[in-house]
Amino acid sequence: MTVFPPLTKATVLAFQTSSWVDLFSSITIKTSVIRPLPADFRQYLESDGITIPEGSEDVVAQGSLSDDDESEQGSGDGPDHDEPLVKYAFPELDAQIRLIMAAYGGAVFPKLNWTSPKDAAWMLNPSSPLKCTSPSDVYLYLKSSDFIGHDLDPEMVFDGCVDEEGPEGSPYELELVLKKWYPIDRSRELRCFVRDNVLVGICQRDTNFYDHLIKDETQSLMRETVSTFFRDKIKGKFPGGPNYIFDILLTRSLESAHIIDFNPYAPRTDALLFTYEELHMLSSSSPANLPELRVITSRSHPMASRNAPANQHNMIPREALEL
Repeated sequence: MTVFPPLTKATVLAFQTSSWVDLFSSITIKTSVIRPLPADFRQYLESDGITIPEGSEDVVAQGSLSDDDESEQGSGDGPDHDEPLVKYAFPELDAQIRLIMAAYGGAVFPKLNWTSPKDAAWMLNPSSPLKCTSPSDVYLYLKSSDFIGHDLDPEMVFDGCVDEEGPEGSPYELELVLKKWYPIDRSRELRCFVRDNVLVGICQRDTNFYDHLIKDETQSLMRETVSTFFRDKIKGKFPGGPNYIFDILLTRSLESAHIIDFNPYAPRTDALLFTYEELHMLSSSSPANLPELRVITSRSHPMASRNAPANQHNMIPREALEL
């Protein structure tokens, strides 16, 4: 057994939200998948700058340009004024998004086929990351994210695959995924590693120190809950084969869970508190010793998150978007 199992294009396609969400609808967060998307939606996401499609905002701006302002904007010289700004509008998509928001209590969390714009979570309200209450919020997060570029580029999507040709040339249709937004206790998020249908490792998904997680009885309960949840609800049912990584959110009682996402068992997925070499060694261990649970045990832990905000490389002043 190698450190990483062979990754095929068919396997990658199985990790799209639309490929697994219906199978696990009773144990995952409420989710809606929108496809097909407008023909120019991909072009909009790939276009330069951060613009909001017309009609997507729920509050109509009250300000207006004066005659002098309009004259200044319309009579500029130089190359910047040679190409008119492309404007986008997606009225049908806006309507679909609003209907889903209404069904989910007014707020959703957005992502594309595989990737969420978590590097742009700071854009609107950092205390409610990725909470969208209007179509314009969805578009703003997606346009502000570098991460979602992965889903727009087939070479990145199928990077590392061993087969040159997948099912029917491995096509995939861009999809917009909207999940019901909840305020989440990040200490209850876990990443779980499955190799050959064996749950070998569990660790915190959020690498901050939480003192209640270092209690032996808490860890014992978490390990038992995840093992039972995996055995009864997931094992042998995931369509992408026997090797995968899944993220879950434990309930407040720590006695049950909800699926957040599935990810490939591949270098592209962060092993967090493990290394893949360590997971490879664990996969050869006695089943009686599995799964191994790891948490951040102190504020000085080498993997503990520091005060610097996540994905700070992607941050720009909010005022720059309003110029």
